[in-house]
Amino acid sequence: MGRFHSLLLEMMFFSDQANILISHIKMEHLVAGITGGAASTLILHPLDLVKIRFAVNDGLSSRPQYNGLFHAFKSILKDEGVRGLYRGVTPNVWGAGSAWGLYFLFYNSLKTWWQGGDTKMDLGPTRHMAIAAEAGLLTLMFTNPIWVVKTRLCLQYGSTTAPAAVGVPGPLAVVQYRGMVDALVKVWQMEGIRGLYRGFVPGMFGVSHGAIQFMTYEEMKTFYNKYRKQPIDTKLGTSEYLVFAAISKLIAAGSTYPYQVVRARLQDQHRVYSGVMDVIRQTWRGEKFKGFYKGLVPNLVRVVPATAITFVVYEHTSSYLKELRISF
Repeated sequence: MGRFHSLLLEMMFFSDQANILISHIKMEHLVAGITGGAASTLILHPLDLVKIRFAVNDGLSSRPQYNGLFHAFKSILKDEGVRGLYRGVTPNVWGAGSAWGLYFLFYNSLKTWWQGGDTKMDLGPTRHMAIAAEAGLLTLMFTNPIWVVKTRLCLQYGSTTAPAAVGVPGPLAVVQYRGMVDALVKVWQMEGIRGLYRGFVPGMFGVSHGAIQFMTYEEMKTFYNKYRKQPIDTKLGTSEYLVFAAISKLIAAGSTYPYQVVRARLQDQHRVYSGVMDVIRQTWRGEKFKGFYKGLVPNLVRVVPATAITFVVYEHTSSYLKELRISF
């Protein structure tokens, strides 16, 4: 009887904690995140496509070869037209919108929970990083299949010949997917759940990317508001959000980029690797250290303004929706 009573108390405690966490969930963070992510993705998708093509270019497969960012754009426009620059844009918009929306929702819910509802409480860099890591892992679980599809669509080069053998360098594969839904269905049918979660392990390492970015962003906002002798949750101007978002993204991207190369190569339909360590071994053997940073330049050219746009849209949209909710 005593054991049952103890178990009942534990269940009630966790139920109360869950209810407290749910009470801190504010849907304006989801809506604002989706809006910011979708807006930045629509504007900058061609740079994302070029980054992915650089990242998977191992020098062995018969892929289009690009000498630089300008040459890549010129070649894609010539060979595939304007439409070629927007291959994979649908899952990218869905992926970026849902990822940013879920991330901001999870992050702010966990953050408010840690603060006990007191938005003026300074959590410090360690807690900010831990909260961002938790939010990133939860988001990845929901969005990984969309990123697999986006990568596959971005790597359809318009070739009409099939490879000589699976996993062996050769001519490019036939264009297999007609769009996002077709790709999701075919990956599920041919590769199962494992196919939809290719790149999940390096994606987990990539959680550190978001953790570093959000920790840096939050600490800069906190420091700036303290410097101005304002409460740490004081709303800033567009220029401040732009600068802080850009700096935090530069720091995070520069320190964690190799995982994106590993992830893209695992999701690439033109090559087959046995796992993360196989990608790392083959990349190091063929391309050394430089191979892990392929596509970094187009990535930075894309992600820095993309993040700045996303955060500015998010901050202003969430503030507007919060004021709207309070007014009602």
